[in-house]
Amino acid sequence: MNLNKNISIIGVPMDLGADRRGVDMGSSAIRYAGVKKRLESIGYDIVDKGDLRVPTPESYPIINNNLKYLAEITKVNQELAIAVDQEMQKGRFPLVIGGDHSIAIGTIAGVAKHQKNTGVIWFDAHGDLNTGETSPSGNIHGMSLAVSLGIGHPDLTNIGGFAPKIKPENTVIIGARDLDEGERELIKRIGLKVFTMHEIDRLGMPRVMEEALSIVSKGTDGVHLSLDLDGLDPHDCPGVGTPVIGGISYRESHLAMEMLAEADVLTSAEFVEVNPILDVQNKTARVAVALMSSAFGDKLL
Repeated sequence: MNLNKNISIIGVPMDLGADRRGVDMGSSAIRYAGVKKRLESIGYDIVDKGDLRVPTPESYPIINNNLKYLAEITKVNQELAIAVDQEMQKGRFPLVIGGDHSIAIGTIAGVAKHQKNTGVIWFDAHGDLNTGETSPSGNIHGMSLAVSLGIGHPDLTNIGGFAPKIKPENTVIIGARDLDEGERELIKRIGLKVFTMHEIDRLGMPRVMEEALSIVSKGTDGVHLSLDLDGLDPHDCPGVGTPVIGGISYRESHLAMEMLAEADVLTSAEFVEVNPILDVQNKTARVAVALMSSAFGDKLL
């Protein structure tokens, strides 16, 4: 399999799943950082499909504090699943840019229509494995991986008409360093492989990626990359909504993306949680674009 040279960019200016404004501007910031030009320069055909329409939080009341903006987030993710499905039907690679991490629900729902067994690499400081019952905040961006695994509110888990979308044995989290109690219990119960910062420090990123790739590639028909910029250390990515110090370094992240490109297994991707309001001179969006470039095979020599 050779990496699909036809990429469709889908912007999702979602901030309903997060607890602070600004991440809705993430897709614009990534475009401003030159994503289209950068990927075209390494030989890709890029079509930018523009942004999905996302309602502003101020215009809707919070009905359920355990699942904030449930109806609105469900609707946008249903539309995103359709958009991703349509691009894959055309034989194109969906590259989703956001926006908070709740958009992974729709991306993975669309991808799973085309792939019976999708491997998932989830780069994140957090597990995103909460449910309405376990979440301390009620913010759905902290539930998206659980939802994709079929765990959570049925309105979310059944987007696309089926659940689960992915399996724990085909999924890895890389870079975790902030997990809630309910998430830790779920990880143990379903046997999900998590490479925390402890493993990255101890084993090094090359070994972590080798192990991760062997898990997500085994018996799967494609790999989805879900990269939350807060997986990186806030020193390199200050413009994220939920920064946690002690994260993956800029170089480690590039190495991970380069190894992913060499493995030639990627069939879809999303880059999320860029918040330009909290950023310094669009640094975080520029890092996102540089990491995309590495994931799509850009090399120095």
